[in-house]
Amino acid sequence: MAHGYEQGRLDLPFVGHCTFGKRPICTNWDAIDADVAILGIPYDMGTQYRSGARFGPRAIREASTLFSFGHGGAYDHEDDAVYLPLDKVRIVDIGDADIVHTDTVRSHANAEAAVRRILQSGALPVVLGGDHAVNIPCIRAFSDHGPIHIVQIDAHLDFVDVRHGVREGHGNPMRRAAEQDHITGLTQIGIRNVSSTAREGYEDARSRGSTILSVRQARVLGRDGVLEQIPAGARYYVTIDIDGFDPSIAPGTGTPSHGGFLYYEVMEILQGLARRGDIVGIDLVEVAPAYDPSGVTGFLAAQVLLNFLGYIFEERSKRAGAPQANAKGP
Repeated sequence: MAHGYEQGRLDLPFVGHCTFGKRPICTNWDAIDADVAILGIPYDMGTQYRSGARFGPRAIREASTLFSFGHGGAYDHEDDAVYLPLDKVRIVDIGDADIVHTDTVRSHANAEAAVRRILQSGALPVVLGGDHAVNIPCIRAFSDHGPIHIVQIDAHLDFVDVRHGVREGHGNPMRRAAEQDHITGLTQIGIRNVSSTAREGYEDARSRGSTILSVRQARVLGRDGVLEQIPAGARYYVTIDIDGFDPSIAPGTGTPSHGGFLYYEVMEILQGLARRGDIVGIDLVEVAPAYDPSGVTGFLAAQVLLNFLGYIFEERSKRAGAPQANAKGP
């Protein structure tokens, strides 16, 4: 009787190492040779309400094994496209930045250094958070890779300057980003309800060139109307807070906010954004698996990232005039 190992490994989702999408591991950060590098930043000291986002990278990686496939890519019959073919788009998981609990300065320095190594390799950095404070070192890492326009999907504006002496918490990242010379502007989508930022924060954000849209405003505008609010042909860094989605589909987060986006509302914006310019960096933050026994939040995060990567490299291949270019990141 033949056994699976004699015929070649089946590599089912629940078997083997739990890397992102079951893609190869790269522990030597001086030898990253890929189109996409997945980095975890398991930091949640910036969370002011419920902790637990430090376990987000593990939850997203575990959920992503469901979408590891085994047939060389993912065929989407709606788009009639094979996304992320294994022989054309090389994805590696480089593990996690070293987080020193209770030491934000060292933790952020380690995270920034990790993203810089990815950028030096030419790969597209995809960061798994962690709370939204991890965006601060990520954006700093792009200081030699501007100009960049930030597109944020989030329930909260995250434009606090200083609160309780905290300058680099999860309520501060967009304010810190706006202060960077290589950031040309921000488009903040999904902002709603009682937010983490006071009225003066909104006024400050707009005075610095930010465009702010709530979920209801985005629905009135529609996908194309939302995209028209974003500069065309730019280099985009996309930061996705999982609480930008409605808690009915993403309950596993520290600061849930009802009235959020549904899956395809966000995915259509992301697909349109991939066509509108060049995506040079991504982070997805605030997945806190302890608040979601079903695990559906992790599955949502993994599916969003894998589909978004598919859109990005499909558009890059079209621009290169090839069926699927082996294009590198920024």
